[in-house]
Amino acid sequence: MKLRYLYAVGLGGVAMLSGGEKVSEQQDFESLLKADWQVRLDDARTGDWHDHWMLDGVHATLRNDESGMHFQAGPEIGDYAHHAGLWTKQSFKGDVRIDYEYTRTDDTIRNVTILYVQAMGSGEGPHTKDIAEWNELRVVPAMKTYFNNMNTYHVSYAAFGTKNDVAEEDSIRSWRDMPRLKKGLTGTELKPDYSRTGLFAPGVPHQMTVIRRGRDLYMEIRNDEQAYLCHWNNDTLPEITEGRIGLRHMYSRGARYQNFRVAVLRE
Repeated sequence: MKLRYLYAVGLGGVAMLSGGEKVSEQQDFESLLKADWQVRLDDARTGDWHDHWMLDGVHATLRNDESGMHFQAGPEIGDYAHHAGLWTKQSFKGDVRIDYEYTRTDDTIRNVTILYVQAMGSGEGPHTKDIAEWNELRVVPAMKTYFNNMNTYHVSYAAFGTKNDVAEEDSIRSWRDMPRLKKGLTGTELKPDYSRTGLFAPGVPHQMTVIRRGRDLYMEIRNDEQAYLCHWNNDTLPEITEGRIGLRHMYSRGARYQNFRVAVLRE
């Protein structure tokens, strides 16, 4: 089957390279793929997950087998204790690239899956910059515990509204979480939003490539039928330059992850 390219942000959009040259977002992304990336984490996710990861959530289940790592949030919708989070033990400084295979194992059409790109604590009170120092505060991983106390980019994908009842109403959205604003997610959303993507059907593997380069954040999603590129530029809020990578499932959401790699741009 011929691959169908759906580079949504390439429709008239442009990005700026360091020399000031205007290029399409697709060309910019493809150039970044060829950059000198140095792998810092390479996890096939078939060994002991404790080697590389820290888990949030008392009702989360996690198991590894030859097909990868199966990560499942708790079943009780509406109970924050049934959310689930997973964090790399390593922290990554500088421009970062994240590659992994994601396959939905749930069939719900509500709630979201999240990728956190370089998260550090706010530094206020017990929420020190090293989030590993306050893992116990995320035993019940309520969403507000994250966005009110961490500086990070977060991308929700394979995402549905909490009251959604239409299978086609998925979305991909991004935020630059800003705890110092003390306004929750208000004023932190990055544009554009991507809706009705046709991606992430249950059981279908999707290859994910996410690059944070300076103030630009790219997410490319590929399956056997299409490639879809999202792009956000953080032109107003403080930059993110360092932190852990995280995965988060709202209650009822589950997925299998394979071949998770994190690389940084060689200086």
